[in-house]
Amino acid sequence: MSSPASDNQQMSSTSHDPLDPCRRSDDFIVSTMTVSGLALEVCYYKTLVDSHLLEVAIHSLQERIPSSEEVNLHDVLLHIPIEETNLTNQDEEMVQSLLQGSLLIRQCGQTHECIVVPMPGKEGIRSDNDTENEFSVIGPKVGFVEAMPVNLHLIRTQLRTPNLIIKEMTLGSLSQSQVAILYMDGIADPENVSRMEDRLKGIDFDAVLDTSQLDQLIADNSLTPFPLFTTTERRDRVIYALITGQVAVISEGSPSFITGPSTLFDFFVSPEDYYLPWALGSFFRLIRIFGVIFSLFASALYVALMTFHYEVIPKELLGKLISSRQNVPFPPFVEAIFLETTIEFLREAGARLPNRIGQTLGIVGGIILGQAAVEAALTSNVLIIIVSLSALASFVTPIYKMSNAIRFLRFPIIILAAIWGAFGIAIGLCFLLVHLSRLKSLGSPYMAPFYPMRFRDLKDSLIRASYQQTDKRPSYLRPLSFIRYKPGRVHQTNQLDEE
Repeated sequence: MSSPASDNQQMSSTSHDPLDPCRRSDDFIVSTMTVSGLALEVCYYKTLVDSHLLEVAIHSLQERIPSSEEVNLHDVLLHIPIEETNLTNQDEEMVQSLLQGSLLIRQCGQTHECIVVPMPGKEGIRSDNDTENEFSVIGPKVGFVEAMPVNLHLIRTQLRTPNLIIKEMTLGSLSQSQVAILYMDGIADPENVSRMEDRLKGIDFDAVLDTSQLDQLIADNSLTPFPLFTTTERRDRVIYALITGQVAVISEGSPSFITGPSTLFDFFVSPEDYYLPWALGSFFRLIRIFGVIFSLFASALYVALMTFHYEVIPKELLGKLISSRQNVPFPPFVEAIFLETTIEFLREAGARLPNRIGQTLGIVGGIILGQAAVEAALTSNVLIIIVSLSALASFVTPIYKMSNAIRFLRFPIIILAAIWGAFGIAIGLCFLLVHLSRLKSLGSPYMAPFYPMRFRDLKDSLIRASYQQTDKRPSYLRPLSFIRYKPGRVHQTNQLDEE
C-alpha cells in the first residue's frame, strides 16, 4: 500500500457511506493505495481478516497490473487471485461481508460499488483454548488466550454487528501495553463508557501485565476485599455482558476480560444457567448462594455455640459434640483457626504445584492430616466435617475472585464469634451488609437489584426466570435499549398452531 491511513479515516464524500457505522470502532481500518493511476480504498476489520491473505491480495494488485494501463474497478477484480471474490453494489451486503471477515476494495469517492474479497482470519487461534477456571458441562467451552488480537477476533466472530465498538489505547509507561474497551453502541449507557475510558486514561502505571491489575486500578473502592468487576475467561460470559449493556476491557498478555458495572449477584451466575431449563438453572444458582452463606458462617457458628450457646443445642447432638471434644485441650476458637489455616495451607500448596501433584497433595494430605489431628486430640471430628464442607462450599462460586473474598472473610467472623458469640456474628453480618450497600461498580450500586430495590430486575438475580420473562435488560445498567427480544411471537405462533 502506498499511503496507509489512520484507523478511522474520514471520507470526503457528500453522499451516504454504508460503511460509516463501522468507522466508530478502532479495529476498522481504511487505507488508500494507487493502482495504475486509480485511487482505491481498502476497508477491513483487522480483528477478522487473515493477514497473510491480505498481503497476497495487495501484492497481486501492485504487481500484476501494469502501471501503464488505465484500469477500472472491474479490471482490478480480475487480478485478485482469491476464490469467491465478487463485485457488489448492495449496501447491506458490504457491511455483512466486512463482519464475516472480508476485504472491501472500492474507488475513492465511489461508495456504492466495491470488490468483496473473502479472507476470514484464523491465524493464532489455538485448538486447546478451553476454559480452565470456569468449566461448564453444558454449553460452549471457548476461552481466551494471551494474544489480544485473537481474543478480539473471538468476540467479533460471535457478534457480527457494526454496533460492537472496540476502542484501543496504550497504558503503562514502561510496558506500553495495548488495552481495548468493548461495548455495544445503542445499548450501553454512554456515561458508563465515558467513565471507563476516563478511569483507564487516568492510570499512571509503569507496567500493565494483566487485566486484573486494571480491575484494582479503576475500582471505585480499593479497600474492599470484594471484586467490583467481573473477571472471566469465557467468551459467552463476555458476550452476554455486552448485549445486556455492560462494558468490557482486556489488555495484551491477559487471557481474561473484566466487565462492569457488576453487581454482587453477577458472581453467582454461571453461563450454564442459561443453557439449562430455567427451573434447574434457578436451583443451581440458589445452591451456590446457600453454599457461600454456609462457607462464611458455618465455622463461626460452631465456635459461638460451643463457647457461649451450647444450651441451644439439642441434647442428642450435644452429647456427640462433648464426646468429640473431651480430649481436645484447646478452646473452640483455637481449634477452628488451626483447621482453617491448615485448609488454606493445603489450598495454596495445591495451587502452586503441578496439577497432578497438587491434586494428590490436596486429597492425601487432607485425609492424613485430618485423621492425625483427631487421633492426636488436636481437634474434634465434627469440626473437621464442618471446615471441610465450608472449604468445599467456597468453591461453588463461578468467579474465582469471589471465592477468595469468602475465604478471607471467614477469619474475622470467627474472631467475632469467639469474642461475643452469636452477637458477634450478627455484628459481622451487619458490617458486611452495610459495606456491601455502600459499594459501587463503575458508579452503579453493587447490591442492585435489592438495594436500591428494582422489582423487575429480580427475575435474573437470586433465580433465573424463563426466557419469556427476561426479555428486558437490567434497569440498573441504564441501557439505551431495554428490549432484548420479543418472546410474545413464539406464544402467538403456538396458539395459531393449536387452533
